[in-house]
Amino acid sequence: MDTIIILTITFLAALAIFLPKFGLMALMENTREKRQRELVEDALKYLLDKQYEGETSTRNSLGGALRLTQVQTNQLTRMMESQGLIDSKGSKLVFTTEGEQWAVQILRAHRLWEKYLAVEANMPLDRIHKEANRREHTSSPAQIDQIEADLGFPKFDPHGDPIPDRRGQISGSAKLSLTEWPMEQIAEVVEIEDEPTIAFQQIMASGIKLGMNIRLLNRDHHRLILSDGTQEYTLAPVIASNIMVSAPIHEPLPIELVPLNKLKNGEKAEVVQFDETVQGFTRRRFLDLGLTPGVLIYPELENFFREPRAYRVRGTLIALRDDQASRIIVKSIV
Repeated sequence: MDTIIILTITFLAALAIFLPKFGLMALMENTREKRQRELVEDALKYLLDKQYEGETSTRNSLGGALRLTQVQTNQLTRMMESQGLIDSKGSKLVFTTEGEQWAVQILRAHRLWEKYLAVEANMPLDRIHKEANRREHTSSPAQIDQIEADLGFPKFDPHGDPIPDRRGQISGSAKLSLTEWPMEQIAEVVEIEDEPTIAFQQIMASGIKLGMNIRLLNRDHHRLILSDGTQEYTLAPVIASNIMVSAPIHEPLPIELVPLNKLKNGEKAEVVQFDETVQGFTRRRFLDLGLTPGVLIYPELENFFREPRAYRVRGTLIALRDDQASRIIVKSIV
């Protein structure tokens, strides 16, 4: 009897370990393959970033970026070469056609997830990069296509970086770092780098946002002073270098039009339009709230913590965060 029990336990233990697909060994192998794929995709994305920056990628730079030992880096690059993703030319690592296509699709998934997390999940901008890094590895092409369609086929992510389309095409515009922009010339903020995190957080705290038109008033080795026409901002050069600007892309609003969040309590206005960043889920939500062109709206209650703020529309109070209200363009009614 004891022998039968021992044999049964041994059989069940072996089954738990070696069962195809669901056994411990199979689960460990799946985990190993998943980690290996994530590492390859992280490497491809790093190489693509360096290529866009016009810099050369090497084994040492790749290993440093991914925090790998020399042995791990050599194993990774050999595996990627065997898969036909990269070629080694001396110390330089270069894409094959297949490797570059894969890299662009990873970048597309990452930036679309960032857009979704910022616009639809209302996640703070300083947290979306890490979460998008996690999700980009587990998303199927069909899921990414659906997210793109639901968002209204956005051209740029929340930081102003262009999002590749399904064909891998990337649209962009000529841009310069704010530290290189000529004095007194109006520029539009078209990109805010999200790394290093501390620099990104300082820019967000300053109130500078994508799409803002600014003018550089003063610049020296210690600070830059700029203005949006109503407010001045002061930044250290090392922080300002993370802000990319170009000649104004969008026409400024006519003087009679303002973002909804600029209204004072009780000041009545008429909804005119949404700005072009309002797409997909967000656009449908605004319309479901009754925010259609011509409707009367006004702020009625001030939150002690500033936001969300309550607005009266069609006889109902609705709550909007400041970043949401800033994308609804209204005309004040005197």
